[in-house]
Amino acid sequence: MDQYCVMGNPVGHSKSPWIHARFAALTGQPVEYGRRLIPFDGFAAALQAFAAEGGKGCNVTVPFKFEAATLVSRRSARAALAGACNVLRFDGGDLTGDNTDGIGLVHDLQGNAGMALAGRDLLLVGAGGAAAGVLGPLLDTRPRRVVVANRTVDKARALVAGHATLATANDVALESCSLTDVTGCFDVVVNATASSLAGDAVPVPATVLKPGALACDMMYGPAADGFLDWARSHGAIGRDGLGMLVEQAAEAFWVWRGVRPPAAQVLAELRAELAA
Repeated sequence: MDQYCVMGNPVGHSKSPWIHARFAALTGQPVEYGRRLIPFDGFAAALQAFAAEGGKGCNVTVPFKFEAATLVSRRSARAALAGACNVLRFDGGDLTGDNTDGIGLVHDLQGNAGMALAGRDLLLVGAGGAAAGVLGPLLDTRPRRVVVANRTVDKARALVAGHATLATANDVALESCSLTDVTGCFDVVVNATASSLAGDAVPVPATVLKPGALACDMMYGPAADGFLDWARSHGAIGRDGLGMLVEQAAEAFWVWRGVRPPAAQVLAELRAELAA
């Protein structure tokens, strides 16, 4: 069995082992997938140890995505744009980094939630690693306008500046602002902050929601309940990050194995499993 894992801190809550076990079973791939809790100062050493054990690749979660991007020998275009990696592949002595978060979000919003993003107005809340991973693929869907709002506006400005060329190429109006200065309303609101995980209030007012807007929190499970309740109570369609999780995992599986697993089937199975 080829060995893969997810590395992070915390990591005990991760559903990635369950997802990849189903991918392996449904595609017949010889994959065994676990989880590893990594000390905050021990990520590079953990990668070396896993590679020495014969590991083939890993997913990277909070808080190591930016560090992962500094340790790779090669980066995909989307990982280079994000400056963060959530997928690593061990190629002999080389380490290849990719970022599947954004394409996972896009596949979930457009494929699973049925929200075509072209020509829409999008609000991306947050400017950390999660936001950096999804902004490029969101711009590639050619929305009309994307606003990046963050508590520290300089981080939002820096993220926007790094994506300005792509926005221009796709004819997208790309802007930045602080959380207190968001103007207008949006077809899609994506919460890429850790506010839900921390149990904090939704970081933007309900005025950002167009009637029938899609409001997506990257968190899932009980952590996302507050955001989903907020969205629904203000006439929006609430969506958690479970679909994004499965879709980014499916893209990672493709990066590692060259096989596309049935993501929609596994998402339906996972939702049923969590509801049981």
